[in-house]
Formats: sequence, structure tokens, C-alpha cells
Amino acid sequence: MTAHIRPTSNGEALATVRKILTVVLLLFIFLLGVKGIGDGFKLLGSDLLQAFFSATENPFIGLMVGILATTLVQSSSVTTAMVVGLVAAPENPLPIANAIPMIMGANIGTTVTNTAVSLAYMARRDEFRRAFAVATCHDFFNFMTVGILLPLELMTGYLRGTAAYLAHMLAGSGGYKFDSPLKSGLKAAFQPVIDLSKMSFEAEQAQGVVIILISGMLIVGALFLLVRVMRAAMQSRVEAYITQFLGRSAVLSILVGVIATVMVQSSSITTSLLVPLAGAGVITLAQAFPLTLGANIGTTITAMLASLAATGKNAEGGVIIALVHLLFNLTGIAMIYPIAAVRDIPLAGARWFADFAVRSRKWALVYVLALFYGVPACFAFLNRYL
Repeated sequence: MTAHIRPTSNGEALATVRKILTVVLLLFIFLLGVKGIGDGFKLLGSDLLQAFFSATENPFIGLMVGILATTLVQSSSVTTAMVVGLVAAPENPLPIANAIPMIMGANIGTTVTNTAVSLAYMARRDEFRRAFAVATCHDFFNFMTVGILLPLELMTGYLRGTAAYLAHMLAGSGGYKFDSPLKSGLKAAFQPVIDLSKMSFEAEQAQGVVIILISGMLIVGALFLLVRVMRAAMQSRVEAYITQFLGRSAVLSILVGVIATVMVQSSSITTSLLVPLAGAGVITLAQAFPLTLGANIGTTITAMLASLAATGKNAEGGVIIALVHLLFNLTGIAMIYPIAAVRDIPLAGARWFADFAVRSRKWALVYVLALFYGVPACFAFLNRYL
């Protein structure tokens, strides 16, 4: 009996080790991409960078860019990682003030996935009502948070100032200024890409474009593969955790949402898991809401990881914008969730819109296409050509 069990046990152990090593390798590749973004923009030159990012000086356009970028790549993690890399780049191509609305837009754009998942229930009215309400409560919460915090940030600089203070504290305690072996390893591992760009082109700007393109592919590829690996390993456990702790307490549900999102490295997966549970009547809108908020917090881990790859004089900027992402979500929850009357606003909006979508289901599809793709694209076009 023992001899029969041991091979299976050893096989499971080896499979677990392989998955862990794969995750570590993908995280390293992801960090390589973030580092490369900074190296590439360093070669482009300040004049070109200023022209390229001048559009984001308008905070509303920055918000639209964040929404559109996230909906196109179907991942806020990719958007926030790119933003961290740009803010931390030596030539400072993307100022922190311009990046903050983009981070807020990424928070909105990430909700497109679970909203699209809910459209699969359109043929069944009751299931669609429940699924669509749970999906769109995420939209209503994020829009409500942006509606409060974006004007507040423009008037007071609350997020940037608080994040800068926290980053300074981390620096004082040996945080991001620590000369870690990781940064040395990233520098050595990325050298072949730099050598390839030099072999391909003599002009520094052309080399910078090559490095940025390769770095972007590394970030996107590593994150998508990481999500697939983590989902395959953890999705059944995440579903079990969600159903096990369902309705225990709001704080516990938020923590479960955080942990589940960190486990699968994607808030879209966590929130999309709630949609079929809601459609089946296993979970109510009120129970799903705190889990969704926890997913918002959990997804900020990607930006924090990306800030580890930042080097040079603007490395602090990468840490600050990553902390802005975390503070944005924590502040939104602190403002909206504790007070019942305020908490009911996104829930009531989601219920009303779900009822409306059930009566005229074509508008649910129009909502997704217009809000997440059409409106941001139109504003970007108008800003570019008018």
C-alpha cells in the first residue's frame, strides 16, 4: 500500500515544485519587462517623450487612456505595470500627476471582463438579472470612487502626497533603495536584449523602440501566462474559499477577496467567479460586494511587484504610483462601505440597471461596448485631432 501511494505523492510534489518554479520564472520575466520599459525610454530622448505623453496632461484624457488600455488588453495588471515602468523610467516620460488618472482608469477598465461574462446569461431573465447586478456593482463602485477621488486629488494632491510620505518612510527603513541581488540579476538578464537592440540599429532612438517593444511583450506575455498558471492551480481553491466564507462578515469577505486575487493574480478572475455564483443564486449582491472590493485591493500587488524592478533616480516614482493604486482602493472602501446609506448607492444602481437590462437586453451589450470602448476611444480621438 505504501509503495503504491509513494509514486503518486512524489508526482504531486514534483508537479507543485514545477508550478512554483514556473511562477518564480514568470515573475522574473515580468520584472525584466518593467525594467526594460525604463531603459528603452531613456534612449528615446526627452523631446519625443514630451510630445508622446502631452495628452495625459489632461486628467480626463488620462482617465480615458487608462480605461481604454485596460479594456483592450483585458488586464488592469498590464496597464498598472506599464504605468509604474514609465513613471520610474530615468527620463521621467510619465509624471506622477499624469499617471494617477490613468491608474484610476485602469480600475474602471478591469470591470469589463466580469460584465462581459454576465452577458452569457442574457437568455435566462432571472439569472441574468442576478449576474448582471453583481457584475455592474463593481462598475458603479469604481465610477463612484473616481468621481470623489479624482476631483479631490486635483484640488489637494491627497493620493500623491500620502503615497510620497509612505514611500519616504519605506526608504528610511531600507525599502526600495536597498541594493538587492534582484536588481543586479535583472540588469544582467536584460543585457542580451540591450545587446540585440545595439546590433539591430545604430540610432539610440531606434534601439529604445526595440527595447520598449520587447519589454512590453515580456510584461504582457509573463502576466497572461502567470494568470493561466495560477488559475489552473488555484481556481478550484478560490471558489471553495469564496463559498466557505460567504456571508461570515464584511471584513472577512474583503480579506477573502484580497487573498483570492493575489492567489490567481487577477481581479478579473475573482470577480468573474462571482458572476456564475450569483446567476445560480448561490451568492447575493450584498454578499458579492465586499468580495469585489477585496479583489480591488488584491490587484494592487502587481504594481507593487513592478516597483521592485525600478532603478535609478526615478525609482521612487515607481513606488509612489504603486502606493497611489493601493491608497485609491483603500480610500474608496473607507469612504463608501462603512456607511450603509452610502454603501447602498452602488448596490441600488446595480439593481436598477440590472432590471433595465432585463427589460431591454440589447442595452446591456451597448453599455459594455460604449462605456469601455466607444467613449474612451472617442475622447482619445477628439483630443488628438481637435
